[in-house]
Amino acid sequence: MKTAPREIATPCPQMSLKVPEGMTQVEFFNSPANLKNLAEENGLFRTPEDLLLYRKLVGHSVEFDTSIILDCSRRILDPLGRPVRRDQMKRQEKKVWSKMTQIICDYMFEKYPDPAEHLILCGEASLDSTWPLNKPGVPSIRMIHNHFMVFPMAELRNAKEADANNPNLTDSGHNTLFLRQLSEAYRKFLEVLDLQILKLLPTEEASLRLTGYPQGLPCWEVVGGAERLKDQYFWHEYEQVLRGFLDFYRTFFSMVATGEARVPDNANFANQIDDVLLGNQRFMRVARDLREKVIQDPQFANDIRWRPAYKQILFRDDKGRLVVTISQNSVGNAITELLGIVVKRQVDSEAYAAVEEGLVSRLLEVSERLRAANLGEMLSAPCWPNGHYQPCR
Repeated sequence: MKTAPREIATPCPQMSLKVPEGMTQVEFFNSPANLKNLAEENGLFRTPEDLLLYRKLVGHSVEFDTSIILDCSRRILDPLGRPVRRDQMKRQEKKVWSKMTQIICDYMFEKYPDPAEHLILCGEASLDSTWPLNKPGVPSIRMIHNHFMVFPMAELRNAKEADANNPNLTDSGHNTLFLRQLSEAYRKFLEVLDLQILKLLPTEEASLRLTGYPQGLPCWEVVGGAERLKDQYFWHEYEQVLRGFLDFYRTFFSMVATGEARVPDNANFANQIDDVLLGNQRFMRVARDLREKVIQDPQFANDIRWRPAYKQILFRDDKGRLVVTISQNSVGNAITELLGIVVKRQVDSEAYAAVEEGLVSRLLEVSERLRAANLGEMLSAPCWPNGHYQPCR
């Protein structure tokens, strides 16, 4: 079978949003009202730390698809003052976040044990303060969130090939920086991380046979597999990967913004920045070229994420290994693009109704595991009053 990115069609119901008069849908999505609606209509579980697990109504997969978001919209009213990355979370928030992630991943591995049958993805992403507010459908609620999803491999194998220039694959044109122009410098910089559980994989081994993705990004195998997710040191190393990425991102875009080659304030790996990046002529040239493009092209400039924005994912590959990778997050792309999967949402209430009970039942099962771990309480929603599925359309 040809190795190529795939495009799948995922049904979703018609959303019934109550947008206040005089307010556009984009403005509504960018407001705390969106979080209130999310919790009331699709909330599954909430912790005392305000970590909210919810059903992705317009989602990626109807097999299994859920997210956790740190819903601090009522505690922190300034949108720019909310945590958008794991390294900005409080210690207890981070501890519970990791525990929830481990429990949900355990459920997915148990429910879908065969990598030849199902692709499992856990993806964490940031919504930062420089994502343009006028982008349709882009929620600027600016809180860290984590995605959990499962795709049947048969569906992916039977899907049509995706357009290689699709924005979900090209990252709105920005992935050429990390994958084609800066891949060598990016990988070399992240090689300096002192990791014991995460083992850097050769580039040729770190992609799915079906899609050929991730392309050129540093990938690490989780040595010891799923059991390692119960080890707090794994989460320390997972965060070290993020910190390395943040240094790379800040150094590069600081040069683009100011034209100056310097070590950013509060760098995590200052010596490595000086040794590996600021002495790399290609790194410097690409930054200068991008700076010139930003100056000349206002439309391109509007899509730049000046503050660090990332997608860090944990996925199970063809061999059953758990693999970690990380990339930048730009306007217009989806987290599934890192694995070469373009998801086309189609409003089809009848098709969604046919699979909704199975999907919701699985989401309630994983919510019950979180409750059994004494992490918080299950929530009621129109489709699952008192924790049991009930058609609500």
